[in-house]
Amino acid sequence: MTIIPVDSLDDDRLAAYTRLTEVQLRNRLEPDKGIFIAESPKVIDRALAAGVQPLSFLVEGSWLDSMKDLFSAAEKRWGYDIPVFVAGFDLLHKITGYRLHRGALSAMRRWKLPTVEDICRDAHRVAVLENIVDYTNVGAIMRSAAALNVDAVLLTPSCADPLYRRAARVSMGTVFQVPWTRIGGDNPHAWPQPSIHQLTDLGFTTVSMALTDDSISLDQLVSRKIDRLALIFGTEGDGLSRRTLAAADLTVKIPMSHQVDSLNVAASSAVAFYATMTGRK
Repeated sequence: MTIIPVDSLDDDRLAAYTRLTEVQLRNRLEPDKGIFIAESPKVIDRALAAGVQPLSFLVEGSWLDSMKDLFSAAEKRWGYDIPVFVAGFDLLHKITGYRLHRGALSAMRRWKLPTVEDICRDAHRVAVLENIVDYTNVGAIMRSAAALNVDAVLLTPSCADPLYRRAARVSMGTVFQVPWTRIGGDNPHAWPQPSIHQLTDLGFTTVSMALTDDSISLDQLVSRKIDRLALIFGTEGDGLSRRTLAAADLTVKIPMSHQVDSLNVAASSAVAFYATMTGRK
């Protein structure tokens, strides 16, 4: 690694960390040459383990020794000329806007997303996120999907990007472990149709998670022993769209008590993932 001390936000070599917004990073030579920022050694380590290419690192000086193994792994795969910019605590605080408890960032290369057909080919249980825009929720859902053995996650065109810094951090790096892609690509008119038809053609029973008059319970869904499930979760405020509810095969609810109308989407997805997980005791 090439260790480079830095002491100014005006250093052009730090532009990816200091001057470009998340959207600008994503759109820079999209799709296969865009950039994202990974934050914390754990997230960076999981990205490297998944074969994601690092372009540079920005590390607080006190974390250099503890990250030697991580740098060594990057060198073996990507070579010895990756710059490691070393900054003091105050400079990192200015860059991130808050106290960075895990003193490391990495600018990393985006990859071309797989097709829906590719990641669903051998899948039996997938999650579909409809227009979920809160990065914390997206990250939490990805983490639950990894922990509870969901085969793949599909995001509608208007859903938040799992590689945005906060989403990846909340996911604890599981965005690099669970296969995911966009269903309908970047075309907002592709959801819910023809995308739900696409899932049907792939052999999935599509399940809208929503509290409606004709919802069946989650226990009833599980009792049907459906082989291939696509569980669809709606946006934080309005839930699933009427068009999605009309197009899905089933609507399923998690029964509520104490007049609670619903769970947060991150919580409800974890409940649904656990309930539908095969082989649990």
